[in-house]
Amino acid sequence: MSNEPITLTAGDAEATVLPGNGGRIGGLRVGGTELLRQGERYGCFPMVPWCGRIREGRFRDGAVVHRMPLNSPPHAIHGTARDAAWRTARVTADEAVLTYDLTDPWPYSGRVTQVIALTGDALTLTMSVETYESSFPAQIGWHPWFNRTLDGTGVEIDFDPAWQEERGDDHLPTGNRIDPKPGPWDDCFGMPDGVDVTLTWPERLELKVTSREEWVVVYDEQEAAVCVEPQTGPPDGLNTLPRLVTPLEPLEATTTWRWTRL
Repeated sequence: MSNEPITLTAGDAEATVLPGNGGRIGGLRVGGTELLRQGERYGCFPMVPWCGRIREGRFRDGAVVHRMPLNSPPHAIHGTARDAAWRTARVTADEAVLTYDLTDPWPYSGRVTQVIALTGDALTLTMSVETYESSFPAQIGWHPWFNRTLDGTGVEIDFDPAWQEERGDDHLPTGNRIDPKPGPWDDCFGMPDGVDVTLTWPERLELKVTSREEWVVVYDEQEAAVCVEPQTGPPDGLNTLPRLVTPLEPLEATTTWRWTRL
């Protein structure tokens, strides 16, 4: 199938999926109100085969050191798939299945599958990475840009993490876990019982971002948008907390955004 834009509908919710632009969600409208920041680099993109920054673009797999392009010098950031065209495998009125085959500069072969499923009150994203050849470390996650204001109403962020990853001057975790600090944030937090973050636009909408994963990056340093990014490990996790994709064990994660009108 082609990688043309896809529109999913359920009730009064409508999602635009852009296979040709990194497999991202280009828009999510509820009752005609757009929840995601608009623009070619925004919406919500999948982070794969790693999330956040890799220190100096280098990661080790056994004795081999691999180097990724420094697309956020001095680091590599957010994976390779957001810059690629994905293929559309299947589409119905309320669900799309996309695939992306890992390729250069990533040194391992594998396939990423993303399922985008819309209901009248929720969007669920599921992603998996599988390989039939060499095993390799990987991470997966999502990077949504939620509009900071809806019809002039500013967002409030509420969550209760168990810890915050201390962030060094290089924007990467130092390895120390600290008590959560007040924002603004560009920080990774640990939620061992699963990611659970509530965004509230008072008298407009409440949106809960949940995931079984225990890591979430919250970014609210921009005026236009806030980001709540569930992921399978912390930034630089290919080096510090690698998850292995093997021919017998794919890596899979899911996040759900569920909204309620206020």
